[in-house]
Amino acid sequence: MAFAPMGPEASFFDALDRHRASLLAMVKRGAGETPAGATRVASSSEVLTAIENIIQDIIKSLARNEVPAFTIDNRSSWENIMFDDSVGLRMIPQCTTRKIRSDSPKSVKKFALILKVLSMIYKLIQSDTYATKRDIYYTDSQLFGNQAAVDSAIDDISCMLKVPRRSLHVLSTSKGLIAGNLRYMEEDGTRVQCTCSATATAVPTNIQGMQHAKFLLIVEKDATFQRLLDDNFCSRMSPCIMVTGKGVPDLNTRLLVKKLWDTFHIPVFTLVDADPYGIEIMCIYKYGSMVSTEKRVCSPVSTHTVHSLGGLLTGLVRQGFPECPREMVISSRASLCLSGVSPALSISSNLTDEMRCVQESMSFEAHNLTIPTIRWLGLLPSDIQRLNIPKDSLIPLTKHDQMKLDSILKRPYITYQPLWKKELEMMADSKMKAEIQALTLLSSDYLSRVYLPNKLRFGGWI
Repeated sequence: MAFAPMGPEASFFDALDRHRASLLAMVKRGAGETPAGATRVASSSEVLTAIENIIQDIIKSLARNEVPAFTIDNRSSWENIMFDDSVGLRMIPQCTTRKIRSDSPKSVKKFALILKVLSMIYKLIQSDTYATKRDIYYTDSQLFGNQAAVDSAIDDISCMLKVPRRSLHVLSTSKGLIAGNLRYMEEDGTRVQCTCSATATAVPTNIQGMQHAKFLLIVEKDATFQRLLDDNFCSRMSPCIMVTGKGVPDLNTRLLVKKLWDTFHIPVFTLVDADPYGIEIMCIYKYGSMVSTEKRVCSPVSTHTVHSLGGLLTGLVRQGFPECPREMVISSRASLCLSGVSPALSISSNLTDEMRCVQESMSFEAHNLTIPTIRWLGLLPSDIQRLNIPKDSLIPLTKHDQMKLDSILKRPYITYQPLWKKELEMMADSKMKAEIQALTLLSSDYLSRVYLPNKLRFGGWI
């Protein structure tokens, strides 16, 4: 069934067409350039070999009576992150590293988690099968504790092996939605046709064929996305595509947006709240993520964790390296000595040291995820003044908002975005923020019938 565009006349898209022509010229100038340190899709044999090398290093450490440890690039420090205008935030070639040791009560669980996930990834690749992150969590929920621990371990492994996560045969369940003039084929051959109606399609985990549109609009919030669908925005602006990550985007949503850009090189715009956290989400799509931290209490090291560590090492040695000497096979009791944790300490110690739970950045995979050509369509802080949005609909910046805003203003890429900086400074000076819904005070369909069409027609993006 062919699409039946109901959009405006061709002249409406003149500004968009000029913008796309400039984007194509930029792409042509940068054709063939691959940023240093960019991750690449690795073959199954390469990933298997890399995992085997890591396990061999562990075995060699044990043979020398040394403490095994994983060495991973430190992604939680700005010192290891550089800004590349063609890619966004990415890790420097020679960055500092951190060690996840098996002899420390603070890191033994992390060591066990990574080792457990490594063994599962090895089996997935060997059998040419895939699993979701949720599947991995439920294989040993007692060991993992929560889904976030699995997610963090997978990102660490991807960074340690320097391959994108898809090369690990691990998928994530999509939370994002997509709608508009788009057809694509899923990896299993299923043909999917998105529509311009009031319904949306879940963001796919992998796609192989697509059909293009005039522009792609990334919408921060699901509520705004659904309102635009209800107002038939896609039909009236056809051909176009809309995507929402429902807040902070998941990996699949970012991969889809990146693939749409790489395939069609159409203009990509963002529609976010005029507040620091909306701007942060826009920066994730455009430049990549850095890090967010929170404090929590470190839980005791359980006997299940320690026994799992011993069993994992024993299994990896026996199954993956049958040629290893018998004396190098580790028993469960030896694993306790390996971790530097006595059974009594494992059970009774109440560790109350505060530690930072870090959501690591994906800067090591920036080349596969970021789109530096993204433009900020709205809601701009200057729009609040220009449109005379009622002051009683504005919200004062909180202390956390101000800290986030100050953090964004200090980031290296803001230097390359003087218009963005001006908007951020305007927000800082006013000490006020606004949600997209504030436009409904002008009229119920102002966003879909006036604000966005005028922005798109007259080039109201920065």
